[in-house]
Amino acid sequence: MNRTKTILITNDDGFESPGLHALAEALRPLGRVIVTAPTNEKSACAHSMTLSRPLRFIEIDDDFYKLDDGTPTDCIFLALNAHFAEGEKPDLIVSGINRGSNTGEDITYSGTVGGAMEGVLQGVPSIAISQVCKDKCQNIFDFGYDLAAEVAYDLAKKVLEGAYPLGERKLLNVNVPPVHKDDCKGYKVTNAGIRVYANSAHLHRNPRGEEYWWIGLPAFEWEKRSDAHISDLEAVHEGYVSITPVHLDMTAYDDLQALEKWL
Repeated sequence: MNRTKTILITNDDGFESPGLHALAEALRPLGRVIVTAPTNEKSACAHSMTLSRPLRFIEIDDDFYKLDDGTPTDCIFLALNAHFAEGEKPDLIVSGINRGSNTGEDITYSGTVGGAMEGVLQGVPSIAISQVCKDKCQNIFDFGYDLAAEVAYDLAKKVLEGAYPLGERKLLNVNVPPVHKDDCKGYKVTNAGIRVYANSAHLHRNPRGEEYWWIGLPAFEWEKRSDAHISDLEAVHEGYVSITPVHLDMTAYDDLQALEKWL
């Protein structure tokens, strides 16, 4: 008899996020789904871990927990201790469905990707999935999470039924275009693009005259690479689901020899 597969999921938008619930619902036909998500939104917390205070799981429902003031990395790290017997691990970790893109260098900011990073560090196949918006003000329910949920199911099923396509400490970073299911052109294997950033910050004053700042969001713009391979930003813009293999080894191997000469 085949063992029931177990999928551990998290996110960085918080335990009440519609994207998280859409992901859990989509993956339940594939096996047991355990949800461990931050209590509050933790967008752009990257692969951060809480070391300065204790953290507590709060049970919301069967196999559904929020981690009081924890990050996605905390959620995965502690869930492997709290919800699995010694020596046991889930068959798959999925982080998402994030509201907004995680493309290009945004991967380094992303709490969604951070959760998947912790998964592969712990030796578990991991996927980060994000629903791109057309612009920073767009309501996600203009098109919903149906396409992203379908993509998550499809990729999770492939992992659970066969071999994970990547080696150790490598994750799949998936970005879903802001289109309805019938308008999606399919999948593209991509590299991480080069985002165009601006120092977007907005100065305001409270009623007492004290200054405070809001950090803004960059526009969805990018630079073209010289190589022929399509980037995640280009693929999403053209209506494809972007799937990028991400390696946690960030060494710039092309520069090792030049650095040795420089020294």
